[in-house]
Amino acid sequence: MKIEVVALQEASEVASLLQEAARWLIEAGKPLWSPADFSVESLRADILSGEYFAAHLDGAIAGVIKFQLEDKVFWPEDEPGHSAYVHKLAIRRANAGTGVSSALLSFAKGRAQTLNLKQLKLDCVADRTKLRELYERFGFQLHSQVTKWNRSFARYELQLSPS
Repeated sequence: MKIEVVALQEASEVASLLQEAARWLIEAGKPLWSPADFSVESLRADILSGEYFAAHLDGAIAGVIKFQLEDKVFWPEDEPGHSAYVHKLAIRRANAGTGVSSALLSFAKGRAQTLNLKQLKLDCVADRTKLRELYERFGFQLHSQVTKWNRSFARYELQLSPS
């Protein structure tokens, strides 16, 4: 598996993967995103700024993660330069259970350490037990819960050691 920054020519494949994840969540009765949220145009700026990374497996994108250096929505109290934030962790259903999620989280951890940041942070809907267990197995610790858009979100952080 190879993890690289998403190139603009991969935007349609990333959009397709995120749309698939959104549909899967809806079908599972756990809606979070709308497939309509993920058009090539809506992803363009974040891809051009280098925020999306893709795990490539057998020549195709198996999963993606968004890596940011600030998150004013879920972590407004954080000072810049101390943490990195991950969002939009999504795996093709055909690649579920193959370690792609852990590989992307490991990549994000390594990238944050390379940038000499102190923490890697993320959030998820608080009632997503399996997702929370994945994060906790990886080493993330629950920081707090916040309410946004009438939903409860669990905020997690992973303390990093210098690289």
